[in-house]
Amino acid sequence: MTQYPELKLDGLKVLTDETGILQHTKYSIIDKRQGYTTDDNARALIAALMFHKIYNNPEALNLAHTYLTFLLFMQNKKGTFHNVLGFDRNYRDKVGSEDSNGRTIWATGYTLVSNATIEMKQTTREMFDKGLPMSRSFTTPRAKAFTLIGLADYYSSFPDDTNILGDIEVLAGSLVSRYKMEMSPNWRWFEPYLTYDNARLCQALFMAYSATENKSYLEVAEESLDFLIQEQFSDGIFQPVGTKGWYHKGRKKAQFDQQPIEASCMVEAAVSAMKCTKNGKYKDLALEAFDWYHGSNIRRAPLFDKDSFRCYDGITSKGLNQNKGAESTISYYLAYLLLKENNII
Repeated sequence: MTQYPELKLDGLKVLTDETGILQHTKYSIIDKRQGYTTDDNARALIAALMFHKIYNNPEALNLAHTYLTFLLFMQNKKGTFHNVLGFDRNYRDKVGSEDSNGRTIWATGYTLVSNATIEMKQTTREMFDKGLPMSRSFTTPRAKAFTLIGLADYYSSFPDDTNILGDIEVLAGSLVSRYKMEMSPNWRWFEPYLTYDNARLCQALFMAYSATENKSYLEVAEESLDFLIQEQFSDGIFQPVGTKGWYHKGRKKAQFDQQPIEASCMVEAAVSAMKCTKNGKYKDLALEAFDWYHGSNIRRAPLFDKDSFRCYDGITSKGLNQNKGAESTISYYLAYLLLKENNII
């Protein structure tokens, strides 16, 4: 079994200032011109709270407080969230994407069932209640999936909230309907293409099944995840869909650029599948996907820098992307911490 270095907070701390976690770097140097995003701070909030839960680390809780403060600042009066904030603390958009809004529902839902302080949970509950109605108009499957994960997290601790259960059923039912409309014998997926954050759709349905015990959610989650596994693993090596062209039905899968976020969401989906199905193959696949960060990839090159606890931004046709931004680093933290929490590593 691979021995992984014990995770420290260094990777998050160096990217975070008093406002939030900064988005991009030039090599290892923070590029403040690019500012901050809700996407990254929502994910960082989950990572910091997971770290705090596992290690009971007060520094992690302080980081979580910073990320939550950022998200509160990004929420407008209607409940929706801006996504991009300049280093000058001026909003760079009128309203964020559906994905960024969905990720924030996920992050606030997770916060409510975490070991955050009572004051943090009180603030988060207001943000969650104010932001949830917008999710009912989401059209993109990933935004629905992010929201579903947050709702399932919330419902796991508040099972008497029938309103939340209703939202879970509506969103999960929407994903199942889309799957049945798009799938064919050789293409078991929700869309006629594979793009980014693919395994989140499967993960969301596994978590919806855990909340509702609706077997149709489980069947689609397992079928679609097994399809992803078939298309993204070869000889025990994880090879996610590349961003340079994606993977359209009937065409060749793009090999590059491979993104760290894909390894993380595959780890998380596989762990969800393991817990729902009790099938040990998903534990093995979660570890294979995680090993992508440690050199078990098409380039045989480690993406995780064990000295800085940061992650390179991906695998390109020319080698590693030498930048070490927030999304990549957070993705490693989310994967590692989930495996640690479930005693897999």
